[in-house]
Amino acid sequence: MHFKDYITQLPAYKPAKLIAQYGTDIVKLSSNENACGPSPAALTALQAGLEQIHRYPDSSASALRTALASRVDLPPEMVLCSNGSDELVSLLCLAFLQEGDEVVMAEGTFISYLLRTLMMGGRPVRVPLRNYTHDLVAMLAAITPRTRLVFVCNPNNPTGTTNGADEMHEFLGQIPQSVLVVVDEAYIEFATRPDYPDLLPELRAGRSNLMLLRTFAKIYGLAGLRLGYAYAHPTLTSYLDRVRPTFNVNALAQIAGIAALSDVDHVARSRAHANDSRRFFERELTALGLHPIPGETNFVAVDVGDDLAVTEALYQRGFTVTPLTGWGIPGCIRVSFGTTEQNTCFIVALAAVLAH
Repeated sequence: MHFKDYITQLPAYKPAKLIAQYGTDIVKLSSNENACGPSPAALTALQAGLEQIHRYPDSSASALRTALASRVDLPPEMVLCSNGSDELVSLLCLAFLQEGDEVVMAEGTFISYLLRTLMMGGRPVRVPLRNYTHDLVAMLAAITPRTRLVFVCNPNNPTGTTNGADEMHEFLGQIPQSVLVVVDEAYIEFATRPDYPDLLPELRAGRSNLMLLRTFAKIYGLAGLRLGYAYAHPTLTSYLDRVRPTFNVNALAQIAGIAALSDVDHVARSRAHANDSRRFFERELTALGLHPIPGETNFVAVDVGDDLAVTEALYQRGFTVTPLTGWGIPGCIRVSFGTTEQNTCFIVALAAVLAH
């Protein structure tokens, strides 16, 4: 057998364990899941759809794409659905990268961009964050003739920070037409800043080198169904359709996604809980002498000194969090918002860990 060197040399990144692997006494605050649970409308739709799971799903996810398109005044051919938005990252790297091609990304952003680039033999060009936020000026300067993709996570995972409309539009205005800009908006529903960039008009105006990634995993609470989607120019969605697995979005995910889109009460409840939790964590972490990174998501990142040691100590006290050394932000941990009770208990546990 002949293994590819750039795959055998991939960094040893391991995602958070399943709850069942931890045991019943562990509170999982490591995966940015929705503490409010799944959309009730989606659960009802899933029950009704169970009797048809002996049938293959619609390979084009036509009804779901139509529903997603109508929400933003785009035609269905400008929507692509996927088995989680992470699959879209993989498909983009598969479709656009040859060995040695460059991908510009932040150092301290969603780690999948790095791993998928390396998986295809590409060269990741990692630009340091500025104030824990994407430095778009520096990222623009990092583009070379070998650049094929640029990933911008807004709001950023794992820091929760955002880039505003003016800087984003100025950035896009200087991007070469040969470079595809992928803006990952997985947490867009949690964004609160008034000048958060609305990039859909760019697509309506015909921009062909822009793709917006979104997901049902966060605000809609459907992480376990793996359902992501993208908005992009028809030429781009058609191109990626050629490398997409035929039945990549399962039937139940399609059914649940359509129902969740109309569940405005669940979305409002999830957003309100995230806002309340963010204020709680900012207040309590500050009271512990820490400096939480101001964010606009359903998690918080904070520098605790030795992120690996603190993560292990918190696990011993019943909580999982994400250490960020492997993401390029040593010293920081990322803490997902749990229920109100879980959040309160976590602060007590963290205080005990820091006191040792």
